[in-house]
Amino acid sequence: MSIRTLLVDDESLAIQGLELRLQPFDDVEIVGRATNGREAIRAIRTEKPDLVFLDVQMPGFDGFSVVGALADVEPPLFVFVTAFSDHAIRAFEAQAVDYLMKPVEPERLAQTMERVRKVLNEKRGAMEAERLAARLAEVDPDAVVELAPALETGADRFERVINVKDQGQIFRVEVDRIEKIDAAGDYMCLTTADQTLILRETMKDLERRLDPRKFQRVHRSTIVNLDNVKQVKPHTNGECFLTLASGATVKVSRSYREVVARFL
Repeated sequence: MSIRTLLVDDESLAIQGLELRLQPFDDVEIVGRATNGREAIRAIRTEKPDLVFLDVQMPGFDGFSVVGALADVEPPLFVFVTAFSDHAIRAFEAQAVDYLMKPVEPERLAQTMERVRKVLNEKRGAMEAERLAARLAEVDPDAVVELAPALETGADRFERVINVKDQGQIFRVEVDRIEKIDAAGDYMCLTTADQTLILRETMKDLERRLDPRKFQRVHRSTIVNLDNVKQVKPHTNGECFLTLASGATVKVSRSYREVVARFL
């Protein structure tokens, strides 16, 4: 299946150069070109590309403004392309698939395309499973329940790696390594076995990015990775405590007792 691709740069020579470098990739189909942010937004809404190579610095709407203007639609994958390395942190905060420096090196572009294919395959697999489940629900609702374990590829929609900007650096945290997440206002404290990182995001937004089959809220300000729960200790007042793989203890409030039922 082809990767429908849009190229966005305010320099026509940059677009031509990138197009030449993409020619060896047989699965890349160039469906459009845009020379500014407004054109890019219109083209994305019209063409619905799978992938957008997006210049950061453009007059008017820059690359980050383009991404922000598409919050109401299913976004494509974005690869930021720029001559300036100081935009890398913002690019990863915007959940870009990759960040390329001009002039784009063929070897580096090949690595990017491998990453793009992997993400697209996961995304398409999840969509196909959803379509199959919807069709089964129409003709045989009972079959959906019976086949649910086989169809549950929906987890591919959730994050596997979270990019965290902390102390001027970008840490790429594998979601499976997260033990618990604690809320502190608009900041989240992500705790793994060996470190705690601060992420500026609300609890509600972060919950949308995590697979609910693994990550459950056990307190109004705490999310726990259920795979890391090693022991459940009931308490007399209806609350209980979870002991995690690292030895840390987390209180489960009475409002979230149904989570504990999974272990009993």
